Amino acid sequence: MLHLDPAQRRLVIELSHLDHPVVMESRYQRDVTTSLLVERQGPPPGAAASTAGIRPSRRSRWLPALALLAPSMIFLVAFTYWPVVRVIGESLLVGRFAGQGVVGLGNYQRLFADPHFARAALNNALYAAGTIVPSLGLALVFALGLQASNRANAILRTLMVLPLLIPLVAAAALFSFILLPGEGLLDFYLAKFGIGMINWLGDPDLALGSVIAITVWKNTGYYMLFFLAGLAGVSQDLLDAATIDGAGALRRFRSITLPMLGPTFGFVLPIALLNALTQVDHVVTMTQGGPSDATNLLLYYIYQQAAQNYDTGLAASATVVSVAVLLALSFFSFRTLERSIHYES
Repeated sequence: MLHLDPAQRRLVIELSHLDHPVVMESRYQRDVTTSLLVERQGPPPGAAASTAGIRPSRRSRWLPALALLAPSMIFLVAFTYWPVVRVIGESLLVGRFAGQGVVGLGNYQRLFADPHFARAALNNALYAAGTIVPSLGLALVFALGLQASNRANAILRTLMVLPLLIPLVAAAALFSFILLPGEGLLDFYLAKFGIGMINWLGDPDLALGSVIAITVWKNTGYYMLFFLAGLAGVSQDLLDAATIDGAGALRRFRSITLPMLGPTFGFVLPIALLNALTQVDHVVTMTQGGPSDATNLLLYYIYQQAAQNYDTGLAASATVVSVAVLLALSFFSFRTLERSIHYES
């Protein structure tokens, strides 16, 4: 043990309260030595017992996740899963209003034997083909033409997207005046070319085509936005390399642009299928399924059976068949497009 006089002791005490380099180095060596001793000897016997009690259990770790998922799960169960189960149950319940309530496939037998359902299914198939193909084709053409960023294209893009901002019911009401026989705006201009009055919505041969034309006008700008986003991801280096190799515009589109738009098609096509099955606002506003079921679509047929005829079993079975067909078409489109989709790494 060192013997220090009072002056030396006072100096040591003052240095211990200062950040002197020598003092800091000695403190660091002391801390390292202490930590090594703790690692070799292990924690005190009571430390493990005290920390074991505060370690979170597996249930407590899951509770925050369940609390965050609970609102979404409640809405999914209440507004998605439970309605699906109820509709399937309604479709299998035969003779509910007769007091029998027998479970069976009688509603499906009546559904497939109903000529109105067959006509609605045929109309919906024609409506889907007549709206999806022209809408996507025109949207792609307009996206290619308006791809460049300049003031004129910005104005034209805005004009193309304007129909998207108009509700379908309002658009249907507007076209009801445009297509008015003899006095509508369309017949007014056709009369200048010597074409007589045409009953666009009252002729069974023209009514469905008129509804299809309105839908194409409404959806083309919407799909164009997706194609513009997809074209922005096409590599300009590939297009420049193809141009240097002598590829023309059509060859560049077929070999580079179209394959790289595969993910966009894979996203837009299911949306178009869903719109073809669920957009009936214009049918309700303009034709109510007529004339002679010429514009009757599946969703409007379901509405007629449930809200007008009060045949919930037939409406539920038609809903199940429609959703099953939609899921099958969506799955088929995904699998078909997935083989040709190119995802850029």
